[in-house]
Amino acid sequence: MNRSLLEKLSAVTQEESRILAGETQIDRSLYMDGTRDVISGDKLLPAGRIITIRPHTRFTAFPEHTHDYVEMVYMCAGETRHVINGTPILLQAGELLMLGQHARQSIEAAGEGDVAVNFIVRPAFFSGTLPFLGEEETPLRRFIVSCLTGETEAGYLLFHVSDVLPIQNLIENLLYTLTEEVPNRRGILQSTMGLLFAQLLNHTDALQFETPEQNAVLSVLRSIEEHYADGSLTGIAGQLHYELPYLSRLIRQTTGKNYTELLQEKRLSQAAWLLRNTEKHVDEIALSVGYENISYFHRIFAARFGSSPRKYRIMQEKEKAWKTNS
Repeated sequence: MNRSLLEKLSAVTQEESRILAGETQIDRSLYMDGTRDVISGDKLLPAGRIITIRPHTRFTAFPEHTHDYVEMVYMCAGETRHVINGTPILLQAGELLMLGQHARQSIEAAGEGDVAVNFIVRPAFFSGTLPFLGEEETPLRRFIVSCLTGETEAGYLLFHVSDVLPIQNLIENLLYTLTEEVPNRRGILQSTMGLLFAQLLNHTDALQFETPEQNAVLSVLRSIEEHYADGSLTGIAGQLHYELPYLSRLIRQTTGKNYTELLQEKRLSQAAWLLRNTEKHVDEIALSVGYENISYFHRIFAARFGSSPRKYRIMQEKEKAWKTNS
């Protein structure tokens, strides 16, 4: 991280000075209303803003709490120890922790060299980030984005991405933009966050969910993403050492759809992408995404997109030409 930025984020705050002078606990009035253990975004966000950052308070333990916003914790240097919904978590330098609004968290006292930054984000902020994630809608993309934006009540997402340079650069860009007065700040923040999400979607192998069951569903969705043309749930269940009926129920409970429906979503979204972006023949596309029965492919594609593959391609070409000329 840029040295001057790290020095700014490492500076001892007024609250920390009071703790070092003898106060033994955090000042609850800075974070919470009354006796409720819910950190309020209204307390932390400047008027009119829906995203800000705040260095994590060091030198004392932070008691168990929840948030009424989505929190992202980035470890700039050192490490912090968290307990989230009863599970101990060690957050190390360069790692990113994302917490849903209902996750219960406590944090052990951090030392002077343990520099963490909390991103305080209203869910409304994310509406401006999603257009940067590309045009292909897949089950994996939808699942991760719903967790990242707080729509799904995943307790936490932990990204072990300290060695992923593009992600580190994007987080540093977010920190710089939030600590400096820059023109068009909100637009820059939303585009940068969108690019960060896109990178995180490319590194789901570095993602740790709260429960083994959530991680199992992530493995299924990742397998669909990579092996949609020839994958099978039986093979995935064997790799994960899960009984097939149990894994099927788990997928349905977590995503609201069964494996076959999720597989078909991915195949059809990939077929649509190929129709928009390549000149491959329709039959060739059908085979490449896993459909040997070409008539069946035409039928389910039309049911999904409202037109045959050929007409879909023509409409997309016309729309692209209109955007180019307008």
